[in-house]
Amino acid sequence: MSLAVRARRVLLPDGERAATVHTAEGRITAVTAFDDAPSGVVTLAGDEVLLPGLVDSHVHVNEPGRTEWEGFASATRAAAAGGVTTVVDMPLNSIPPTTTVEALRVKRAAAEGQVAVDVAFWGGAVPGDLDQLRPLHEAGVVGFKCFLLDSGVPEFPPLDDAGLRAALTELAGLDALLIAHAEDPDVIAGAPPPAGASYPAFLASRPPVAEETAIGGLLAAARDTGARVHVVHLADADALPLLRRARAEGVRVTVETCPHYLTFAAEEVPDGATSFKCCPPIRESWHREALWAALADGDVDLVVSDHSPCTPELKRLDVGDFGLAWGGIASLQVALPAVWTGARARGLELAQVVPWMSAAPARLAGLPGKGAIAVGKDADLVAFAPEEPWRVAELLHRNPVTPYAGRELTGVVRRTWLRGEQTGGAPRGRLLSRGGSGPTRPVPE
Repeated sequence: MSLAVRARRVLLPDGERAATVHTAEGRITAVTAFDDAPSGVVTLAGDEVLLPGLVDSHVHVNEPGRTEWEGFASATRAAAAGGVTTVVDMPLNSIPPTTTVEALRVKRAAAEGQVAVDVAFWGGAVPGDLDQLRPLHEAGVVGFKCFLLDSGVPEFPPLDDAGLRAALTELAGLDALLIAHAEDPDVIAGAPPPAGASYPAFLASRPPVAEETAIGGLLAAARDTGARVHVVHLADADALPLLRRARAEGVRVTVETCPHYLTFAAEEVPDGATSFKCCPPIRESWHREALWAALADGDVDLVVSDHSPCTPELKRLDVGDFGLAWGGIASLQVALPAVWTGARARGLELAQVVPWMSAAPARLAGLPGKGAIAVGKDADLVAFAPEEPWRVAELLHRNPVTPYAGRELTGVVRRTWLRGEQTGGAPRGRLLSRGGSGPTRPVPE
């Protein structure tokens, strides 16, 4: 099957220009001039930009085990509607968590035949699974997720410093990546517990120093072991100098932030609005602005959703109690317009924004066939209308709770192609292994 798409604005690795993108058998075969187009070419509207399919390397699909929270069918349909053509599933909140080769086999079996976009998988690093890291790596997981404090689910316990260093020593020998939820449990234990409807009280229960302390420990362990590490969902701008210094010293560290930290600010969160609860929390507006500046300066590497939905009942909207509510933001379908709306308001260009959400997460996850419009890459393409306003209403996530509900955003995904075929929610996605865009390798018995 072949497809050619042309537009007056095509976002290419070397910049934006008019072009025709030619594809065959699911791959990009050429990028030529706008007028160098075959018969049957798809021509985008004058207000549309052709983007590479986005890669979201931080998605909690929750299936199997907690499929009532989300699931592969609903999550990947929402992804496709939001211009995301590849998601990487987190190892926790599903039961079993992806901490053994057998659990990876169960996860892949649950996803098989359901996914509307391509899906890869993180493994988990938890106490007692050190002997599983190499087999999981060989089975094709893109890297390993750990928590440095209670994850919120008992089946995915945190690593202490000794466990962290043992895992990093093992992963350094594989040149495998460890990604970490970095908040310090002792700092949080010493803070006032969250309770009631007050957002300032919830914010005080997870102070910025919890992120800084945990990130400092992660960087020290990475420095001592030589391993590659990545900090997920950075909310605290005061941690940026730590990361800059570590990079200057040769520590192999990358960092992401999320649309909700770039969109919302603590001063604007109403009391009782538990749809805004996440960990680490949405902080004050100066953190938000500093994170935007860090993205523009290259100190933050990528933006991914940390899509972590649950049922409305678990959000405790009935009582608005931040101490009782599950923490997590549902945002997979709106991530691109949310980030673009904020970037546009700050004078940033689409050509700056899209690589944070495509090429950079593809690079992090070791998926070289993804994340850019270039010859040899998968023909994952998005028609995006960057100036069209809309209001967030019904989304394709399994559960409707999101702090974006009713929010005015700018930028609409009009069409998405996965490997040269336009998506419509049909289960055409593949399960991916690290390093490739083809079918996943068999999981060893």
